[in-house]
Amino acid sequence: MRTVFTTCPLCEATCGLELTVEGDRITKVRGDREDDFSRGFICPKGASLGTLDSDPDRLSAPLIKRDGEFREVSWDEAFRYIDERLKDFPDRNSIAMYLGNPVVHSLAGGLYAGPLRKALGSRNVFTASTVDQMPKHVQVGHMYGSIFSIPVPDIDRTDFMLVLGADPFSSNGSLWTVPDAPGRFKELQKRGGRFVVVDPRRSRTAQAADQHVVIRPGTDVFLLLALIHELFAQDLVNLKDLAGHVTDHTAIRSHVEPFSPDAVAARTGVDAATIRALARQLAGAERAAVYGRIGTTTVEFGTVASWAVDTLNILTGNLDRPGGVMWPLPAHSRRGPGRGKGFGIGRWHSRVKGHPEVMGEFPAVTMADEIETPGEGQVRALFTIGGNPALSLPNSARVNEALAGLDFMVSVDPYLNETTRHADVILPTPPPSRRDHYDIAFLNNSVRNVVKYSRAAIPLEEGRVDETDIFFRLVTIFSGLGPSADLDALAAFQLADLKQKLGADFEPEGETREERLLDLKLRTGPYGVSLRQLLDHPHGIDLGPLTSRLPEILRTPSGRVELTPQPIMDDLPRVLTALRHPETDMVLIGRRHLRTNNSWMHNVPALVKGKPLCTLLVNTGDARRLGLTDGATAQVTSRVGKVEVLVEVTDDIAPGVVSMPHGWGHDQPGTQLSVAREHAGVNVNLLTDDLRIDPLSGTAVLNGTRVQVVPA
Repeated sequence: MRTVFTTCPLCEATCGLELTVEGDRITKVRGDREDDFSRGFICPKGASLGTLDSDPDRLSAPLIKRDGEFREVSWDEAFRYIDERLKDFPDRNSIAMYLGNPVVHSLAGGLYAGPLRKALGSRNVFTASTVDQMPKHVQVGHMYGSIFSIPVPDIDRTDFMLVLGADPFSSNGSLWTVPDAPGRFKELQKRGGRFVVVDPRRSRTAQAADQHVVIRPGTDVFLLLALIHELFAQDLVNLKDLAGHVTDHTAIRSHVEPFSPDAVAARTGVDAATIRALARQLAGAERAAVYGRIGTTTVEFGTVASWAVDTLNILTGNLDRPGGVMWPLPAHSRRGPGRGKGFGIGRWHSRVKGHPEVMGEFPAVTMADEIETPGEGQVRALFTIGGNPALSLPNSARVNEALAGLDFMVSVDPYLNETTRHADVILPTPPPSRRDHYDIAFLNNSVRNVVKYSRAAIPLEEGRVDETDIFFRLVTIFSGLGPSADLDALAAFQLADLKQKLGADFEPEGETREERLLDLKLRTGPYGVSLRQLLDHPHGIDLGPLTSRLPEILRTPSGRVELTPQPIMDDLPRVLTALRHPETDMVLIGRRHLRTNNSWMHNVPALVKGKPLCTLLVNTGDARRLGLTDGATAQVTSRVGKVEVLVEVTDDIAPGVVSMPHGWGHDQPGTQLSVAREHAGVNVNLLTDDLRIDPLSGTAVLNGTRVQVVPA
């Protein structure tokens, strides 16, 4: 029996874990009390890591489908088969790739997803970003010049927070790495601060807030624009130290003139007096931060709403300021020159519907279009990497039909699930305990500058292939080097190329190719830490609170924050049209739960036991009017589908709104998820509409789906 310290890989919070390992099994999991960042905090997901790790339904060997049945094969045979089959697709654009959320939770994904996309050479790349956070990437790209320059609330030093469309008490933060979010919010209140939550549902976060503002789903953009309007109307704009770093802020005033509190009150359900009071609270706080998340991004005006969030932080002088919103400086990153070529989209367009490329990818909602529509460039083969688009994309019934009609499909995934059941080859990744861990993505969103690395808690079993080797082998196949190319030679070439670009004159250290690559990035980073130092500090190294990064963070041609990007300003008339045409239908929203993260963890008994998690929340008054009762079944219908789901009557949801969680629907034939099948739930994306997107980012509208609800 031994103790191993690692970082939880199951959400964005990056909490430190203390593992008790006996032989090749994790027998106990607790929070790492010596981790200064997470301070011993652990949630039910992290506590279940041992059970998830040893899940008997996890695949341990590659599968190939022959005569409609999956059969185990050797890794060499699986890679040879993929190499041979790809010869049937000489047009690379007829091969698509879908990258799922789990990719950013792994070191291999962080280091090698980019080279994998490049090696494939197809324009048909889709990711989970366009059913999640893409509007934020587009907005910060236009304003700051880089898609990764997302400022985060400095919650440990703020006095006032306005939270919209987010439930960090359940998610532990999203695009915001904030372990023990509940504890940090409570500390904010203890030092005399306040936080306000804007949400159609009385979430766990809203229950703890000083004020809960109930809003009509999808209308956050109108509220945000009204708050900007009030900053000008009440003469509350105060740029403070930002004046020399931003373009002319007065130009914003005319753009928001139609969005007064009186004009938006009926549409949002938030009265004008409350809006004006919120503007005064935000402007009057010594240190304040506005934070918007998935309820503000997976909506019709996600990019404009994201712009409005940052604009509020700027107009109150709270960008790049302690206690406001700030940019982390990860140990593996590089400081910049303070200007650059900026951000753009549309280098190419999708074949069927003409969607512009954004960040090298197309909207995930159009993947089915590209598969189903005949003609030159039709997608006939697909690689899914760690994603479950059969459950996570809108109009899932259509997505499943499209996947079933492919000529060839490969999935890199540890499970035979709703998506991989359509595959011809499944390449299983090792359990979390068998993988080295470093958070390349999430340290970019951290509320404190920290750095942690942990080696695998348990050695990889004989016969298993490391996740890095799976990625590398696919790179050699895509590149035409074949399934037997020398991976070490490829890694050495990659390392030498990066050394030259970074101007490094030392030999990186490490036992594996990914460790050497990481050591190179760390030692040439802003703190000069090394892999050896991280190994000597298993609880992580605290690099200090967030510090000012203007102007070096900027990559705009002007070297300033672009306050009125033309593409976003051009979308405001569409927002105004929507304001003047209110919707009266009942609408559907999603929700998060502390024990789930998308469709990942429903095969863990401890996370699905007890009261059903997949229910339809219905307001008490609506239930009475519609003839629905608690524990009964409702039929929910949208433009694209119809489902029956268990009703949960509550006053915690606004009238005219119903809510279902995301990631359920584990009743599909051909899957191998024994626990999840017993708690199948209903797939909310059988109802969400694949024709509704935010045009600036290509992101699906998952919140605010128009539905009809009747007793089943």
